[in-house]
Amino acid sequence: MRGIVLAGGTGSRLRPITQAVSKQLMPVFDKPMIYYPLSTLVMAGVSEIMVITAPEDQPQFRRLLGDGKQWGLSLTYGIQHRPEGIAQAFIIAREFLAGGPAALVLGDNILHGVGLGRQLVRQTRPVGAEIFGYPVADPSSYGVVEFDGSGRVLSIEEKPTRPRSRYVVPGLYFYASDVVDIADQLKPSDRGELEISAVNQEYLRRGTLSLTLLDRGTAWLDTGTFTGLVQAGEYVRVIEERQGLKIGCVEEAAWRAGLLDDDQLRALAEPLIRSGYGDYLLRLLEWKSNASPH
Repeated sequence: MRGIVLAGGTGSRLRPITQAVSKQLMPVFDKPMIYYPLSTLVMAGVSEIMVITAPEDQPQFRRLLGDGKQWGLSLTYGIQHRPEGIAQAFIIAREFLAGGPAALVLGDNILHGVGLGRQLVRQTRPVGAEIFGYPVADPSSYGVVEFDGSGRVLSIEEKPTRPRSRYVVPGLYFYASDVVDIADQLKPSDRGELEISAVNQEYLRRGTLSLTLLDRGTAWLDTGTFTGLVQAGEYVRVIEERQGLKIGCVEEAAWRAGLLDDDQLRALAEPLIRSGYGDYLLRLLEWKSNASPH
């Protein structure tokens, strides 16, 4: 499976800040926002990833992430000239996906929870579409999923005025290889976008849409607003200071996935010592050698 991080868009809800910098390059506490969705894909076992950006932002993403080899990844880049919907990502990434299955994560979404990596790895060979459900207080701002007592999906609606459930679909999706053709056949919605909910509705119609409810201990944070950005940064700060473990650390995710060995992790840590980030990477090696619980 190959992965896509959709980091395009205009960041209009975060203006005037995003007039100068892409939303996904902004800091969420101690690391750039895009580190979080990247680490989510790595935890799911995905190492070949396309980062889709607005054309004017791509040089900054390349400067930050490079080709990914420093983390044992293979990163390529795509351009979203106009923000015309999440499903547009599959059309942009058609050649990159090369007829294989796809994982898509939104560049402003943060997922964190115990056992999340193991849960995600199980989704990487989908028969159709694999989506997640997460309860929120105000579901009308998201794609809402309705399901019965057995977990069978009954309906999906994009930002309904009268939601049929309090469960929404976070910005992480796993699809079989036919997703590109499905996206290519979509017609723009009333908002002028190729809706990801329309993709999911097609899989529902075909009977190949599966839903997994995220564990209650899993946190999903959408950083697309000023309030969401501040809340996400505070969440990360509190968890990291309390547990001594970082969230969204690409280096750690790659190391735990076996993409980096100990010497490579140590080499990545050295230039980051003064910020404290490098100290954390070195502590991972100390904990391993001391067989300390973590």
